[in-house]
Amino acid sequence: MTGALAHAVAAAGLVVPDYGGRCLDRVLPAVADAVGAALPEPLAAEAAAARARLGLPAARRVCVVLVDGLGDRMLRERLGHAPFLRRALETSRVLTAGYPSTTATSMGLFGTGCGAGRTGLAGYTVRNPQTGALANLVSWDGAGAPEAWQREPTWFARIAATGVPVTSVGPPTFDGSGLTRAALSGGTYVAAERLEDRVDAALFELSAPGVVYLYWGDVDKTGHQLGWQSREWSDALAHTDRELGRLARSLPRDTLLLVTADHGMVDVDPALLVDVATTTTLRRGVELISGEPRATHVHVAAGQTDAVAQRWRARLGDDAVVATRAEAIEAGWFGPVSAHVEPVIGDLVVAATGRAGVVDSRTQTPHSIALRGMHGSLTPGEMLVPLVVVA
Repeated sequence: MTGALAHAVAAAGLVVPDYGGRCLDRVLPAVADAVGAALPEPLAAEAAAARARLGLPAARRVCVVLVDGLGDRMLRERLGHAPFLRRALETSRVLTAGYPSTTATSMGLFGTGCGAGRTGLAGYTVRNPQTGALANLVSWDGAGAPEAWQREPTWFARIAATGVPVTSVGPPTFDGSGLTRAALSGGTYVAAERLEDRVDAALFELSAPGVVYLYWGDVDKTGHQLGWQSREWSDALAHTDRELGRLARSLPRDTLLLVTADHGMVDVDPALLVDVATTTTLRRGVELISGEPRATHVHVAAGQTDAVAQRWRARLGDDAVVATRAEAIEAGWFGPVSAHVEPVIGDLVVAATGRAGVVDSRTQTPHSIALRGMHGSLTPGEMLVPLVVVA
């Protein structure tokens, strides 16, 4: 990391991903070792090291629950609404997400053990190098074949290949979706809509040894719409906590339960959202904006990177850290970067601070710009996620 960028990151109190350490990328390798999957080397050693780092016990059955948008700081500030998780925090760890701290990136990080620099899942939207247009990595519009975009093997597939049953439990719309195929392929998929039904499905699958993954997204959805400090967000957390408690009480013996998240969230200040479309100093020399308001990729006209970077830094000031692609890669924000992924990353990479953000009303809908809760940047509220361990 260059001295100037390191100073800016430290001054803003940002958190750089701990890839390979206390990070979301180590959860499934640790699960593989905990459940005794007979992996070949060097995967077996990688899995054993991950399990030791996270301090997980061995178990015949492992259930991993990922609560979308449940940041560690958010949870700790709302523990009165989550009695089960409050008790379980005594045996929890704090992990970092990757960068950007957003769902598509984190699903890839969780599912493959690789950061966005390897998976290409570098934001909510990204520039497709093949077309030059925006691709949405949640809806998968404009991204092409998932297996061509994301080339790293998944840990679910690795575990299933050893003969250990792997089951994913989630909404029907995710079954066979582009992001599921890219990040979480392997094993079988069980579709259920309500959280209560997903818990019931997970318990049924756990009647036999194996690995079960359960996804729940309503906490994130409520936070986006109304803000994570809203009463409705606390209600969504309470509902989730009740069902997690029921899941824990109903598990068969010799089952390890893990509860984690893909990212946290910040309630943004609409007055601090800068629109590139209406801001000449930001628009000049820029060909395309991708990513999201808290983690923006700026694709710049040839030969304009330094001039655009200077204008963006001057205009955004303390509301963002602006790095060139080379600086962000050197700083390790994306982890190791493959050659085919490098063009996906913006010529400039912008990490918002505080409650600010960058939008572009030419390509983003009024609804998305008006979201109360957002994520993607390197602040502790967005980057730190819990890993609750119940053995």
